[in-house]
Amino acid sequence: MKVVFMGTPDFAVPCLETLTQSRHKVIAVVTQPDRPRNRGQVTFCPVKERALALGIPVLQYEKVSREGVGDIRTLNPDVIVTAAFGQMLSREFLEIAPYGVINVHASLLPKYRGSSPIQWAVVNGETKTGITIMKTAYKMDSGDIITQKEVAIGDDETAGELFEKLSLAGAPELVKALDLLEDGKATFTPQDESKATYYPMLKKEDGEVDFSLPAHAVVCRIRGFNPWPSAFTSAGGKKIKIFKAAVVEGKGQPGEVIATERDGITVACGDNAVKITELQPENGKKMSARDYLAGHKITVGTVFGNV
Repeated sequence: MKVVFMGTPDFAVPCLETLTQSRHKVIAVVTQPDRPRNRGQVTFCPVKERALALGIPVLQYEKVSREGVGDIRTLNPDVIVTAAFGQMLSREFLEIAPYGVINVHASLLPKYRGSSPIQWAVVNGETKTGITIMKTAYKMDSGDIITQKEVAIGDDETAGELFEKLSLAGAPELVKALDLLEDGKATFTPQDESKATYYPMLKKEDGEVDFSLPAHAVVCRIRGFNPWPSAFTSAGGKKIKIFKAAVVEGKGQPGEVIATERDGITVACGDNAVKITELQPENGKKMSARDYLAGHKITVGTVFGNV
Protein backbone atom coordinates (compact mmCIF):
# COMPACT_ATOMS: atom_id res chain seq x y z
CA MET A 1 0.00 0.00 0.00
CA LYS A 2 1.02 3.62 -0.52
CA VAL A 3 1.49 5.17 2.90
CA VAL A 4 1.67 8.76 4.12
CA PHE A 5 3.43 8.59 7.48
CA MET A 6 2.81 11.27 10.12
CA GLY A 7 4.96 11.53 13.25
CA THR A 8 7.33 13.82 15.10
CA PRO A 9 9.41 12.50 18.07
CA ASP A 10 11.82 9.61 18.62
CA PHE A 11 8.93 7.27 19.42
CA ALA A 12 7.79 7.29 15.77
CA VAL A 13 11.19 6.64 14.16
CA PRO A 14 11.22 2.81 14.47
CA CYS A 15 7.74 2.69 12.90
CA LEU A 16 8.94 4.75 9.94
CA GLU A 17 12.11 2.69 9.49
CA THR A 18 10.27 -0.63 9.69
CA LEU A 19 7.63 0.53 7.22
CA THR A 20 10.34 1.33 4.67
CA GLN A 21 11.57 -2.27 4.98
CA SER A 22 8.09 -3.78 4.52
CA ARG A 23 6.04 -4.48 1.41
CA HIS A 24 4.38 -1.08 1.81
CA LYS A 25 5.74 2.14 0.31
CA VAL A 26 6.09 5.37 2.28
CA ILE A 27 5.41 8.09 -0.29
CA ALA A 28 5.67 11.08 2.06
CA VAL A 29 6.27 11.99 5.68
CA VAL A 30 4.37 14.72 7.53
CA THR A 31 5.82 16.27 10.70
CA GLN A 32 5.29 19.27 12.92
CA PRO A 33 7.11 22.44 11.78
CA ASP A 34 10.73 22.92 12.87
CA ARG A 35 10.95 24.45 16.35
CA PRO A 36 13.71 26.37 18.16
CA ARG A 37 15.57 24.04 20.50
CA ASN A 38 18.96 24.05 22.16
CA ARG A 39 19.18 27.72 23.14
CA GLY A 40 17.01 28.95 20.32
CA GLN A 41 18.67 27.06 17.48
CA VAL A 42 16.16 25.62 15.01
CA THR A 43 16.64 21.87 14.58
CA PHE A 44 14.77 19.12 12.76
CA CYS A 45 12.58 16.71 14.71
CA PRO A 46 13.75 13.05 14.82
CA VAL A 47 11.20 11.86 12.23
CA LYS A 48 12.16 14.57 9.74
CA GLU A 49 15.86 13.78 10.18
CA ARG A 50 15.27 10.09 9.53
CA ALA A 51 12.92 10.69 6.59
CA LEU A 52 15.45 12.92 4.84
CA ALA A 53 18.17 10.32 5.43
CA LEU A 54 15.89 7.73 3.81
CA GLY A 55 15.18 10.02 0.86
CA ILE A 56 11.48 10.43 1.64
CA PRO A 57 9.76 13.78 0.88
CA VAL A 58 8.81 15.71 4.02
CA LEU A 59 5.80 18.01 4.43
CA GLN A 60 5.28 20.24 7.49
CA TYR A 61 2.16 22.04 8.69
CA GLU A 62 1.10 23.98 11.77
CA LYS A 63 -2.38 22.50 11.26
CA VAL A 64 -2.40 19.71 8.71
CA SER A 65 -6.20 19.46 8.74
CA ARG A 66 -6.42 23.09 7.69
CA GLU A 67 -3.37 23.48 5.46
CA GLY A 68 -2.54 20.04 4.12
CA VAL A 69 -5.74 18.31 3.01
CA GLY A 70 -5.26 19.21 -0.65
CA ASP A 71 -1.58 18.22 -0.67
CA ILE A 72 -2.22 14.86 0.96
CA ARG A 73 -5.20 14.12 -1.27
CA THR A 74 -3.02 14.82 -4.34
CA LEU A 75 -0.58 12.14 -3.16
CA ASN A 76 -3.44 9.61 -3.41
CA PRO A 77 -2.35 7.42 -0.47
CA ASP A 78 -4.02 4.10 0.27
CA VAL A 79 -3.63 4.68 4.01
CA ILE A 80 -2.32 7.34 6.40
CA VAL A 81 -0.37 6.27 9.48
CA THR A 82 0.11 8.41 12.59
CA ALA A 83 2.55 7.78 15.45
CA ALA A 84 2.91 10.50 18.09
CA PHE A 85 2.11 13.15 15.50
CA GLY A 86 0.70 15.65 17.97
CA GLN A 87 -2.22 17.20 16.10
CA MET A 88 -5.95 16.51 16.10
CA LEU A 89 -7.30 15.51 12.67
CA SER A 90 -10.54 16.71 11.11
CA ARG A 91 -13.28 14.44 9.80
CA GLU A 92 -12.38 15.57 6.28
CA PHE A 93 -8.78 14.53 6.79
CA LEU A 94 -9.75 11.13 8.20
CA GLU A 95 -11.60 10.38 4.95
CA ILE A 96 -8.76 11.18 2.50
CA ALA A 97 -7.40 7.63 2.12
CA PRO A 98 -9.48 4.52 1.27
CA TYR A 99 -8.20 2.70 4.39
CA GLY A 100 -8.47 5.82 6.55
CA VAL A 101 -5.98 6.80 9.23
CA ILE A 102 -4.24 4.13 11.31
CA ASN A 103 -2.73 5.20 14.64
CA VAL A 104 0.00 3.68 16.83
CA HIS A 105 -0.92 4.33 20.48
CA ALA A 106 1.29 3.47 23.46
CA SER A 107 -1.25 1.83 25.76
CA LEU A 108 -3.73 -1.02 25.85
CA LEU A 109 -6.76 1.00 24.85
CA PRO A 110 -9.29 1.93 26.08
CA LYS A 111 -7.03 2.55 29.11
CA TYR A 112 -4.73 5.57 29.03
CA ARG A 113 -6.17 7.64 26.25
CA GLY A 114 -4.43 10.98 25.81
CA SER A 115 -0.99 12.36 25.06
CA SER A 116 1.07 10.89 27.93
CA PRO A 117 0.04 7.24 28.30
CA ILE A 118 3.54 5.92 28.98
CA GLN A 119 4.32 8.24 31.88
CA TRP A 120 0.95 7.87 33.57
CA ALA A 121 1.03 4.08 33.35
CA VAL A 122 4.30 4.11 35.33
CA VAL A 123 3.05 6.77 37.76
CA ASN A 124 -0.03 4.66 38.50
CA GLY A 125 2.06 1.60 39.28
CA GLU A 126 0.89 -0.52 36.35
CA THR A 127 2.79 -3.76 35.78
CA LYS A 128 1.86 -3.98 32.10
CA THR A 129 0.92 -1.75 29.21
CA GLY A 130 1.26 -2.19 25.48
CA ILE A 131 0.75 -1.02 21.93
CA THR A 132 -2.61 -0.55 20.23
CA ILE A 133 -2.99 -0.20 16.46
CA MET A 134 -6.37 1.35 15.78
CA LYS A 135 -8.36 3.06 13.08
CA THR A 136 -8.51 6.72 14.05
CA ALA A 137 -11.92 8.20 14.83
CA TYR A 138 -12.80 11.84 15.38
CA LYS A 139 -12.95 11.44 19.18
CA MET A 140 -9.48 11.16 20.73
CA ASP A 141 -8.10 7.60 20.88
CA SER A 142 -11.58 6.10 20.55
CA GLY A 143 -11.26 4.24 17.24
CA ASP A 144 -11.75 0.53 16.61
CA ILE A 145 -8.82 -1.70 17.58
CA ILE A 146 -7.04 -3.70 14.86
CA THR A 147 -4.22 -5.28 16.88
CA GLN A 148 -2.71 -5.04 20.37
CA LYS A 149 0.54 -6.20 21.90
CA GLU A 150 1.07 -6.42 25.67
CA VAL A 151 4.37 -5.18 27.14
CA ALA A 152 5.51 -5.73 30.73
CA ILE A 153 6.66 -2.81 32.88
CA GLY A 154 9.73 -3.62 34.98
CA ASP A 155 9.73 -2.98 38.72
CA ASP A 156 12.37 -0.26 38.41
CA GLU A 157 11.66 0.82 34.84
CA THR A 158 11.46 4.54 34.13
CA ALA A 159 9.12 6.18 31.66
CA GLY A 160 12.12 6.89 29.43
CA GLU A 161 13.09 3.23 29.35
CA LEU A 162 9.51 2.13 28.72
CA PHE A 163 9.19 4.76 25.96
CA GLU A 164 12.02 3.07 24.05
CA LYS A 165 10.63 -0.42 24.64
CA LEU A 166 7.18 0.52 23.37
CA SER A 167 8.63 2.40 20.41
CA LEU A 168 10.37 -0.78 19.26
CA ALA A 169 7.29 -2.92 19.96
CA GLY A 170 5.03 -0.66 17.92
CA ALA A 171 6.93 -0.97 14.65
CA PRO A 172 6.29 -4.65 13.79
CA GLU A 173 2.75 -4.38 15.16
CA LEU A 174 2.04 -1.55 12.74
CA VAL A 175 3.29 -3.54 9.76
CA LYS A 176 1.21 -6.52 10.90
CA ALA A 177 -1.91 -4.34 10.98
CA LEU A 178 -1.25 -2.88 7.52
CA ASP A 179 -0.69 -6.37 6.10
CA LEU A 180 -4.02 -7.48 7.54
CA LEU A 181 -5.75 -4.45 6.04
CA GLU A 182 -4.34 -5.01 2.58
CA ASP A 183 -5.12 -8.73 2.69
CA GLY A 184 -8.72 -8.09 3.76
CA LYS A 185 -8.18 -9.99 7.01
CA ALA A 186 -8.29 -7.11 9.52
CA THR A 187 -10.92 -7.11 12.25
CA PHE A 188 -12.12 -3.90 13.89
CA THR A 189 -13.02 -4.28 17.56
CA PRO A 190 -14.93 -1.37 19.15
CA GLN A 191 -13.50 -0.07 22.40
CA ASP A 192 -15.44 -0.57 25.62
CA GLU A 193 -16.22 3.03 26.57
CA SER A 194 -17.09 1.99 30.13
CA LYS A 195 -13.42 1.06 30.66
CA ALA A 196 -11.93 4.15 29.05
CA THR A 197 -9.52 6.30 31.05
CA TYR A 198 -8.01 9.59 29.91
CA TYR A 199 -4.82 11.28 31.11
CA PRO A 200 -3.81 14.80 30.06
CA MET A 201 -0.53 16.14 28.77
CA LEU A 202 2.14 16.41 31.45
CA LYS A 203 3.08 19.78 32.92
CA LYS A 204 6.30 20.69 34.73
CA GLU A 205 4.45 21.16 38.00
CA ASP A 206 3.23 17.55 37.88
CA GLY A 207 6.73 16.52 38.91
CA GLU A 208 6.58 18.03 42.39
CA VAL A 209 6.88 15.20 44.93
CA ASP A 210 4.16 14.88 47.54
CA PHE A 211 5.82 12.96 50.37
CA SER A 212 2.47 12.53 52.15
CA LEU A 213 1.72 9.80 49.61
CA PRO A 214 2.69 6.18 50.39
CA ALA A 215 6.32 5.43 49.59
CA HIS A 216 5.42 3.12 46.70
CA ALA A 217 3.38 5.89 45.05
CA VAL A 218 6.25 8.35 45.49
CA VAL A 219 8.70 5.96 43.80
CA CYS A 220 6.26 5.36 40.94
CA ARG A 221 6.02 9.10 40.35
CA ILE A 222 9.80 9.45 40.37
CA ARG A 223 10.05 6.65 37.78
CA GLY A 224 7.13 7.95 35.72
CA PHE A 225 8.47 11.50 35.48
CA ASN A 226 11.98 10.38 34.51
CA PRO A 227 13.28 11.93 32.27
CA TRP A 228 10.56 14.60 31.94
CA PRO A 229 9.29 16.63 33.64
CA SER A 230 11.43 14.97 36.33
CA ALA A 231 10.36 14.60 39.93
CA PHE A 232 11.48 17.46 42.14
CA THR A 233 11.43 18.81 45.67
CA SER A 234 13.47 21.40 47.58
CA ALA A 235 15.72 21.82 50.59
CA GLY A 236 16.78 25.17 51.99
CA GLY A 237 14.94 26.98 49.22
CA LYS A 238 16.91 25.16 46.50
CA LYS A 239 15.25 22.90 43.95
CA ILE A 240 16.36 19.27 43.79
CA LYS A 241 15.46 16.87 40.99
CA ILE A 242 15.10 13.22 41.94
CA PHE A 243 15.82 10.47 39.40
CA LYS A 244 16.11 7.24 41.39
CA ALA A 245 14.66 6.06 44.68
CA ALA A 246 13.49 2.86 46.34
CA VAL A 247 10.96 1.99 49.03
CA VAL A 248 12.47 1.30 52.46
CA GLU A 249 11.12 0.95 55.98
CA GLY A 250 11.08 4.09 58.06
CA LYS A 251 8.90 6.51 60.00
CA GLY A 252 8.77 10.26 60.33
CA GLN A 253 6.86 13.30 59.21
CA PRO A 254 6.26 13.28 55.44
CA GLY A 255 9.23 14.92 53.73
CA GLU A 256 11.51 14.58 56.76
CA VAL A 257 15.02 13.23 56.20
CA ILE A 258 15.36 10.33 58.64
CA ALA A 259 18.76 9.01 57.53
CA THR A 260 21.74 10.13 55.44
CA GLU A 261 23.99 7.27 54.46
CA ARG A 262 26.64 6.76 51.81
CA ASP A 263 24.22 4.94 49.54
CA GLY A 264 21.24 7.28 49.85
CA ILE A 265 19.09 9.88 51.55
CA THR A 266 16.08 8.37 53.33
CA VAL A 267 12.93 10.51 53.42
CA ALA A 268 9.76 9.66 55.32
CA CYS A 269 6.51 9.37 53.39
CA GLY A 270 2.86 8.95 54.32
CA ASP A 271 3.58 5.24 54.65
CA ASN A 272 7.16 3.98 55.04
CA ALA A 273 9.99 5.92 53.37
CA VAL A 274 12.01 6.28 50.20
CA LYS A 275 15.79 6.11 49.83
CA ILE A 276 16.93 8.59 47.17
CA THR A 277 20.02 7.35 45.33
CA GLU A 278 20.30 9.67 42.31
CA LEU A 279 19.48 13.38 42.22
CA GLN A 280 20.43 16.72 40.75
CA PRO A 281 20.92 19.97 42.66
CA GLU A 282 19.70 23.29 41.31
CA ASN A 283 22.10 24.50 38.58
CA GLY A 284 24.11 21.30 38.98
CA LYS A 285 24.63 17.95 37.29
CA LYS A 286 22.92 14.63 37.94
CA MET A 287 24.86 12.69 40.58
CA SER A 288 24.72 9.89 43.11
CA ALA A 289 23.44 10.60 46.62
CA ARG A 290 26.94 9.96 47.90
CA ASP A 291 28.42 12.69 45.70
CA TYR A 292 25.55 15.01 46.57
CA LEU A 293 26.09 14.61 50.30
CA ALA A 294 29.79 15.34 49.88
CA GLY A 295 29.00 18.85 48.67
CA HIS A 296 25.63 19.70 50.24
CA LYS A 297 24.54 19.87 53.84
CA ILE A 298 21.55 17.59 54.29
CA THR A 299 21.10 16.40 57.86
CA VAL A 300 18.60 14.24 59.67
CA GLY A 301 15.58 16.40 60.41
CA THR A 302 15.82 18.41 57.17
CA VAL A 303 12.38 18.67 55.57
CA PHE A 304 12.00 18.39 51.79
CA GLY A 305 9.26 20.30 50.04
CA ASN A 306 7.61 23.67 49.47
CA VAL A 307 9.60 24.72 46.38
